[in-house]
Amino acid sequence: MKKNNEIEANVFIKVCPSRDVISRLSGKWTILILALLKDSPKRFNQIKKEIEGISQKVLTENLRSLERDGLVSRKVYTQSTLRVEYNTTSESKELLKIIKQLTNWSEQNWLKLKRNNELHDANNSRSL
Repeated sequence: MKKNNEIEANVFIKVCPSRDVISRLSGKWTILILALLKDSPKRFNQIKKEIEGISQKVLTENLRSLERDGLVSRKVYTQSTLRVEYNTTSESKELLKIIKQLTNWSEQNWLKLKRNNELHDANNSRSL
């Protein structure tokens, strides 16, 4: 039973907060960061090096957003040199299973989609 201040989640309703979650998680960088961190913690520069094409600014913004959402943790080590590591949290475990399925599917099917795009584009260019 819902309390008075709760709404029923429905991503198809414009004002539903669950739609904001979809929006935050659907970016390519978010998915790639979470997929990379799923097995072990990494330092900022390790993440930047392994995710080709991501800028420092975009990586920083995405890590802050993921930390704010509770999906990534940031741990600061104050040894002789400052060291910061990022890791997934227990809150992200279920989501990581979905991301793993998505990344696996993408790696297995990218060529089919490329061929479909080429076929579609070739058929549509003839009709112009």
